[in-house]
Amino acid sequence: MILADTDVLIDYLAGVQPVAEQVAAYAKADRLQTSAITCFELLSGARDGKPGDGIRRLVSALPTLSLDRSAATQAAAVRQQCARGGFSIGMADSLIAGIALEHGLPLLTRNRKHFEHVEGLRLLPLDQVVD
Repeated sequence: MILADTDVLIDYLAGVQPVAEQVAAYAKADRLQTSAITCFELLSGARDGKPGDGIRRLVSALPTLSLDRSAATQAAAVRQQCARGGFSIGMADSLIAGIALEHGLPLLTRNRKHFEHVEGLRLLPLDQVVD
């Protein structure tokens, strides 16, 4: 299983390659899930009409991991670790990283600069499907 970040799901919806193909392959293999944070970010940007309908369909079709106490604890540790290292990745990305770490999942994201400093977080390459 993998955790998909907001940016790669937006690319999937827009048909941006090679990310769209990669996301589709993970989904077809039933290995794709996302976080409640990403659902919030996607739905916050969903407008009326076809683009918004596509977002709502995608969000309803994906298994979604919630932000529970354990994931929140992991996210807080990420924020503290980042602060000690002198950088910040933002609240939403901290929460996403915490959920990924809590579930032991690699993260599929284009936003590597925000996540590359998070200890223990595995980032998937953007051009291949990992078995």
